[in-house]
Amino acid sequence: MKSTVNGLAIAAALLLLAALPAAAQQSGKMYRIGYLNPNPGPSVSTPPFRTPVFIKRLSDLGWIEGQNITLEYRFGERDEAKLRNGALELVRLRVDVIVAISSSSLRAARTATATIPIIAIDLETDPVASGLAQSISRPDKNVTGLFLDLPELNGKRLQLLREVVPGLTRVAVLWDPSLDPAPLKAAEVAGRTANILIQPAPVRRPADFNQALRGATAQRAGAIMVIQSPMLDMHDRDIADLAVQRRLPSIALFRRFTESGGLMSYGPDLNALFTQAADYVDRILKGAKPGSLPIERPARFELVINRNTAKTLSLTIPPSLLLRADEIID
Repeated sequence: MKSTVNGLAIAAALLLLAALPAAAQQSGKMYRIGYLNPNPGPSVSTPPFRTPVFIKRLSDLGWIEGQNITLEYRFGERDEAKLRNGALELVRLRVDVIVAISSSSLRAARTATATIPIIAIDLETDPVASGLAQSISRPDKNVTGLFLDLPELNGKRLQLLREVVPGLTRVAVLWDPSLDPAPLKAAEVAGRTANILIQPAPVRRPADFNQALRGATAQRAGAIMVIQSPMLDMHDRDIADLAVQRRLPSIALFRRFTESGGLMSYGPDLNALFTQAADYVDRILKGAKPGSLPIERPARFELVINRNTAKTLSLTIPPSLLLRADEIID
Protein backbone atom coordinates (compact mmCIF):
# COMPACT_ATOMS: atom_id res chain seq x y z
CA MET A 1 0.00 0.00 0.00
CA LYS A 2 2.81 2.38 0.92
CA SER A 3 4.61 1.79 -2.40
CA THR A 4 1.37 2.53 -4.27
CA VAL A 5 0.97 5.86 -2.44
CA ASN A 6 4.60 6.74 -3.17
CA GLY A 7 4.08 5.89 -6.85
CA LEU A 8 1.03 8.11 -7.06
CA ALA A 9 2.91 10.95 -5.39
CA ILE A 10 5.79 10.65 -7.86
CA ALA A 11 3.40 10.56 -10.83
CA ALA A 12 1.61 13.66 -9.54
CA ALA A 13 4.92 15.47 -9.11
CA LEU A 14 5.98 14.61 -12.66
CA LEU A 15 2.69 15.88 -14.03
CA LEU A 16 3.14 19.13 -12.11
CA LEU A 17 6.66 19.62 -13.47
CA ALA A 18 5.48 18.97 -17.02
CA ALA A 19 2.79 21.60 -16.64
CA LEU A 20 5.10 24.32 -15.31
CA PRO A 21 6.15 25.84 -18.70
CA ALA A 22 2.54 26.03 -19.87
CA ALA A 23 1.49 27.48 -16.53
CA ALA A 24 4.24 30.07 -16.77
CA GLN A 25 3.00 31.09 -20.24
CA GLN A 26 -0.53 31.47 -18.88
CA SER A 27 0.59 33.52 -15.88
CA GLY A 28 -1.06 36.63 -17.26
CA LYS A 29 1.99 38.43 -18.60
CA MET A 30 1.73 39.64 -22.17
CA TYR A 31 5.16 39.39 -23.85
CA ARG A 32 6.07 41.72 -26.69
CA ILE A 33 8.00 40.43 -29.70
CA GLY A 34 9.51 43.02 -32.02
CA TYR A 35 9.75 42.04 -35.70
CA LEU A 36 12.06 44.21 -37.78
CA ASN A 37 12.17 43.83 -41.57
CA PRO A 38 13.81 46.16 -44.13
CA ASN A 39 11.14 45.46 -46.76
CA PRO A 40 7.91 47.41 -47.26
CA GLY A 41 5.04 46.38 -45.02
CA PRO A 42 2.40 44.01 -46.33
CA SER A 43 -0.76 44.99 -48.08
CA VAL A 44 -4.06 44.40 -46.32
CA SER A 45 -4.41 41.00 -48.01
CA THR A 46 -0.77 39.87 -47.70
CA PRO A 47 0.85 38.78 -44.41
CA PRO A 48 4.39 39.93 -43.60
CA PHE A 49 6.94 37.86 -45.54
CA ARG A 50 7.36 34.35 -44.04
CA THR A 51 5.75 35.34 -40.74
CA PRO A 52 2.93 32.75 -41.01
CA VAL A 53 5.58 30.04 -40.56
CA PHE A 54 7.07 31.94 -37.62
CA ILE A 55 3.68 32.53 -35.97
CA LYS A 56 2.59 28.92 -36.44
CA ARG A 57 5.72 27.63 -34.74
CA LEU A 58 5.21 30.04 -31.84
CA SER A 59 1.64 28.79 -31.54
CA ASP A 60 2.85 25.18 -31.51
CA LEU A 61 5.11 26.15 -28.61
CA GLY A 62 2.23 27.68 -26.67
CA TRP A 63 2.71 31.35 -27.58
CA ILE A 64 -0.59 32.65 -28.94
CA GLU A 65 -0.91 36.14 -30.42
CA GLY A 66 -3.42 38.14 -28.40
CA GLN A 67 -3.29 35.74 -25.43
CA ASN A 68 0.27 35.77 -24.13
CA ILE A 69 2.24 37.54 -26.88
CA THR A 70 1.91 40.68 -28.99
CA LEU A 71 3.81 41.04 -32.25
CA GLU A 72 5.08 44.54 -32.98
CA TYR A 73 5.94 44.85 -36.68
CA ARG A 74 8.25 47.54 -38.01
CA PHE A 75 9.18 47.76 -41.69
CA GLY A 76 11.98 49.80 -43.21
CA GLU A 77 10.28 50.43 -46.56
CA ARG A 78 13.80 50.01 -48.03
CA ASP A 79 14.82 53.18 -46.18
CA GLU A 80 17.70 52.99 -43.70
CA ALA A 81 16.36 55.90 -41.63
CA LYS A 82 12.93 54.28 -41.29
CA LEU A 83 14.56 51.02 -40.31
CA ARG A 84 16.61 52.74 -37.60
CA ASN A 85 13.51 54.57 -36.35
CA GLY A 86 11.60 51.29 -36.30
CA ALA A 87 14.29 49.72 -34.13
CA LEU A 88 14.22 52.67 -31.75
CA GLU A 89 10.42 52.43 -31.50
CA LEU A 90 10.69 48.76 -30.52
CA VAL A 91 13.19 49.68 -27.81
CA ARG A 92 10.87 52.43 -26.50
CA LEU A 93 8.04 49.87 -26.38
CA ARG A 94 10.31 47.72 -24.18
CA VAL A 95 9.78 44.60 -26.25
CA ASP A 96 11.09 41.41 -24.68
CA VAL A 97 12.92 40.27 -27.81
CA ILE A 98 13.60 41.58 -31.33
CA VAL A 99 13.60 39.34 -34.40
CA ALA A 100 15.83 41.06 -36.99
CA ILE A 101 15.51 39.99 -40.63
CA SER A 102 18.72 40.58 -42.65
CA SER A 103 21.96 42.37 -41.83
CA SER A 104 20.43 45.84 -42.19
CA SER A 105 17.75 45.07 -39.58
CA LEU A 106 20.32 43.50 -37.28
CA ARG A 107 22.55 46.54 -37.63
CA ALA A 108 19.65 48.87 -36.79
CA ALA A 109 18.55 46.76 -33.82
CA ARG A 110 22.08 46.39 -32.44
CA THR A 111 22.60 50.17 -32.70
CA ALA A 112 19.34 50.77 -30.84
CA THR A 113 19.99 48.38 -27.93
CA ALA A 114 22.78 46.40 -26.33
CA THR A 115 20.49 44.80 -23.75
CA ILE A 116 17.25 43.59 -25.38
CA PRO A 117 17.79 40.08 -26.82
CA ILE A 118 18.04 40.07 -30.62
CA ILE A 119 17.36 36.96 -32.71
CA ALA A 120 18.79 37.39 -36.20
CA ILE A 121 18.02 35.72 -39.48
CA ASP A 122 21.07 37.20 -41.19
CA LEU A 123 22.39 35.51 -44.30
CA GLU A 124 24.95 38.20 -45.08
CA THR A 125 27.08 38.77 -41.97
CA ASP A 126 29.94 36.90 -40.35
CA PRO A 127 28.83 37.35 -36.70
CA VAL A 128 32.27 36.81 -35.17
CA ALA A 129 34.33 38.81 -37.68
CA SER A 130 31.84 41.69 -37.41
CA GLY A 131 32.08 41.75 -33.59
CA LEU A 132 28.44 40.79 -33.01
CA ALA A 133 29.46 37.62 -31.17
CA GLN A 134 32.49 36.37 -29.26
CA SER A 135 32.13 32.93 -30.81
CA ILE A 136 29.61 30.73 -32.61
CA SER A 137 29.20 28.42 -29.61
CA ARG A 138 28.84 31.24 -27.07
CA PRO A 139 27.94 34.65 -28.51
CA ASP A 140 28.27 36.29 -25.06
CA LYS A 141 26.32 39.42 -26.16
CA ASN A 142 22.66 40.24 -26.82
CA VAL A 143 22.70 38.81 -30.37
CA THR A 144 22.24 35.21 -31.48
CA GLY A 145 20.31 33.44 -34.22
CA LEU A 146 20.90 32.07 -37.70
CA PHE A 147 23.84 32.94 -39.94
CA LEU A 148 25.47 31.39 -43.04
CA ASP A 149 29.00 30.14 -43.67
CA LEU A 150 29.45 32.45 -46.65
CA PRO A 151 32.79 31.41 -48.26
CA GLU A 152 31.85 27.74 -48.44
CA LEU A 153 28.36 28.47 -49.78
CA ASN A 154 29.52 30.81 -52.56
CA GLY A 155 32.26 28.41 -53.57
CA LYS A 156 29.67 25.68 -53.97
CA ARG A 157 27.37 27.88 -56.05
CA LEU A 158 30.20 28.83 -58.43
CA GLN A 159 31.07 25.15 -58.76
CA LEU A 160 27.46 24.36 -59.71
CA LEU A 161 27.46 27.09 -62.36
CA ARG A 162 30.67 25.74 -63.86
CA GLU A 163 29.20 22.25 -64.05
CA VAL A 164 26.39 23.66 -66.19
CA VAL A 165 28.64 26.07 -68.13
CA PRO A 166 32.02 24.32 -68.67
CA GLY A 167 34.84 26.79 -69.12
CA LEU A 168 33.01 29.53 -67.21
CA THR A 169 35.43 32.37 -66.40
CA ARG A 170 33.23 35.39 -65.56
CA VAL A 171 30.24 35.60 -63.21
CA ALA A 172 28.22 38.73 -62.45
CA VAL A 173 27.12 38.96 -58.82
CA LEU A 174 23.84 40.75 -58.20
CA TRP A 175 23.84 42.23 -54.70
CA ASP A 176 22.23 44.92 -52.55
CA PRO A 177 24.94 47.33 -51.30
CA SER A 178 22.72 48.49 -48.41
CA LEU A 179 23.49 45.16 -46.72
CA ASP A 180 26.67 43.78 -45.20
CA PRO A 181 29.36 43.45 -47.94
CA ALA A 182 30.63 40.14 -46.49
CA PRO A 183 28.78 37.95 -49.07
CA LEU A 184 30.32 39.86 -51.98
CA LYS A 185 33.80 39.57 -50.45
CA ALA A 186 33.21 35.87 -49.88
CA ALA A 187 32.16 35.49 -53.53
CA GLU A 188 35.34 37.25 -54.65
CA VAL A 189 37.45 34.93 -52.49
CA ALA A 190 35.62 31.89 -53.87
CA GLY A 191 36.07 33.25 -57.40
CA ARG A 192 39.83 33.56 -57.01
CA THR A 193 40.01 29.98 -55.73
CA ALA A 194 37.96 28.75 -58.71
CA ASN A 195 39.78 31.03 -61.19
CA ILE A 196 36.50 32.83 -61.98
CA LEU A 197 36.38 36.61 -62.30
CA ILE A 198 33.63 38.11 -60.13
CA GLN A 199 31.89 41.16 -61.60
CA PRO A 200 29.90 43.04 -58.91
CA ALA A 201 26.49 44.22 -60.12
CA PRO A 202 25.02 46.43 -57.34
CA VAL A 203 21.25 47.08 -57.24
CA ARG A 204 19.58 49.29 -54.65
CA ARG A 205 16.03 49.12 -56.07
CA PRO A 206 14.09 47.13 -58.67
CA ALA A 207 14.59 49.89 -61.26
CA ASP A 208 18.32 48.96 -61.24
CA PHE A 209 17.81 45.34 -62.34
CA ASN A 210 17.72 45.89 -66.10
CA GLN A 211 20.79 48.09 -66.14
CA ALA A 212 22.72 45.66 -63.91
CA LEU A 213 22.02 42.69 -66.19
CA ARG A 214 22.70 44.76 -69.31
CA GLY A 215 26.06 45.65 -67.79
CA ALA A 216 26.74 41.98 -67.00
CA THR A 217 26.17 41.07 -70.63
CA ALA A 218 28.33 43.97 -71.85
CA GLN A 219 31.17 42.76 -69.62
CA ARG A 220 30.85 39.26 -71.11
CA ALA A 221 29.68 37.54 -67.92
CA GLY A 222 28.87 33.91 -68.59
CA ALA A 223 26.40 33.57 -65.71
CA ILE A 224 24.85 35.46 -62.82
CA MET A 225 24.85 34.67 -59.11
CA VAL A 226 22.30 36.40 -56.88
CA ILE A 227 23.37 37.27 -53.36
CA GLN A 228 20.05 37.15 -51.58
CA SER A 229 18.52 40.05 -49.70
CA PRO A 230 14.95 40.83 -48.61
CA MET A 231 14.59 43.30 -51.49
CA LEU A 232 15.89 40.85 -54.11
CA ASP A 233 13.73 38.06 -52.66
CA MET A 234 10.61 40.11 -53.30
CA HIS A 235 11.51 40.47 -56.98
CA ASP A 236 12.98 37.07 -57.77
CA ARG A 237 10.63 36.56 -60.75
CA ASP A 238 11.73 39.85 -62.33
CA ILE A 239 15.38 38.89 -61.91
CA ALA A 240 14.82 35.38 -63.27
CA ASP A 241 12.97 36.76 -66.32
CA LEU A 242 15.70 39.30 -67.07
CA ALA A 243 18.41 36.65 -66.73
CA VAL A 244 16.63 34.46 -69.30
CA GLN A 245 16.16 37.43 -71.64
CA ARG A 246 19.90 38.13 -71.40
CA ARG A 247 20.68 34.43 -71.94
CA LEU A 248 22.43 34.28 -68.58
CA PRO A 249 22.38 31.05 -66.52
CA SER A 250 21.54 32.04 -62.96
CA ILE A 251 21.80 30.70 -59.43
CA ALA A 252 20.37 32.06 -56.19
CA LEU A 253 19.94 30.95 -52.60
CA PHE A 254 16.29 29.94 -52.23
CA ARG A 255 14.08 27.52 -54.16
CA ARG A 256 11.51 30.24 -54.84
CA PHE A 257 13.94 31.79 -57.32
CA THR A 258 14.07 28.56 -59.31
CA GLU A 259 10.31 28.14 -59.05
CA SER A 260 10.05 31.67 -60.50
CA GLY A 261 12.10 30.73 -63.56
CA GLY A 262 15.72 30.99 -62.42
CA LEU A 263 18.02 28.18 -63.54
CA MET A 264 19.20 26.91 -60.14
CA SER A 265 19.08 27.54 -56.42
CA TYR A 266 21.30 26.16 -53.72
CA GLY A 267 20.76 27.10 -50.11
CA PRO A 268 18.83 26.48 -46.91
CA ASP A 269 15.10 26.01 -46.51
CA LEU A 270 13.85 29.50 -45.63
CA ASN A 271 10.79 28.16 -43.84
CA ALA A 272 13.08 26.12 -41.59
CA LEU A 273 15.02 29.28 -40.67
CA PHE A 274 11.85 31.07 -39.53
CA THR A 275 10.83 27.99 -37.57
CA GLN A 276 14.22 27.98 -35.83
CA ALA A 277 13.89 31.70 -35.09
CA ALA A 278 10.64 30.97 -33.27
CA ASP A 279 12.46 28.30 -31.24
CA TYR A 280 15.00 30.93 -30.17
CA VAL A 281 12.19 33.30 -29.14
CA ASP A 282 10.60 30.51 -27.10
CA ARG A 283 13.82 29.95 -25.17
CA ILE A 284 14.34 33.68 -24.60
CA LEU A 285 10.80 34.16 -23.25
CA LYS A 286 11.36 31.21 -20.93
CA GLY A 287 14.41 32.90 -19.41
CA ALA A 288 17.43 31.96 -21.55
CA LYS A 289 20.08 34.62 -22.19
CA PRO A 290 20.99 35.26 -25.85
CA GLY A 291 24.69 35.24 -25.02
CA SER A 292 24.46 31.61 -23.91
CA LEU A 293 22.46 30.37 -26.92
CA PRO A 294 24.83 29.14 -29.66
CA ILE A 295 24.53 30.65 -33.11
CA GLU A 296 23.20 28.11 -35.58
CA ARG A 297 24.17 27.44 -39.18
CA PRO A 298 21.67 25.81 -41.54
CA ALA A 299 22.29 22.08 -41.38
CA ARG A 300 20.81 21.13 -44.73
CA PHE A 301 21.03 22.71 -48.18
CA GLU A 302 18.82 21.90 -51.14
CA LEU A 303 19.67 21.99 -54.82
CA VAL A 304 16.75 22.84 -57.13
CA ILE A 305 17.10 22.89 -60.93
CA ASN A 306 14.65 24.31 -63.46
CA ARG A 307 15.08 22.04 -66.47
CA ASN A 308 12.61 24.09 -68.51
CA THR A 309 14.80 27.18 -68.09
CA ALA A 310 17.84 25.11 -69.07
CA LYS A 311 16.08 24.15 -72.32
CA THR A 312 15.17 27.79 -72.99
CA LEU A 313 18.87 28.69 -72.59
CA SER A 314 19.93 25.70 -74.75
CA LEU A 315 21.85 24.22 -71.81
CA THR A 316 22.31 20.56 -71.07
CA ILE A 317 22.31 19.75 -67.37
CA PRO A 318 24.86 16.98 -66.67
CA PRO A 319 23.17 13.74 -65.53
CA SER A 320 25.43 13.66 -62.45
CA LEU A 321 24.05 17.06 -61.42
CA LEU A 322 20.45 15.98 -61.99
CA LEU A 323 21.03 12.98 -59.75
CA ARG A 324 22.23 15.26 -56.93
CA ALA A 325 19.26 17.63 -57.22
CA ASP A 326 16.66 17.63 -54.45
CA GLU A 327 14.04 18.78 -56.94
CA ILE A 328 13.84 19.20 -60.72
CA ILE A 329 11.27 21.61 -62.13
CA ASP A 330 10.02 20.82 -65.65
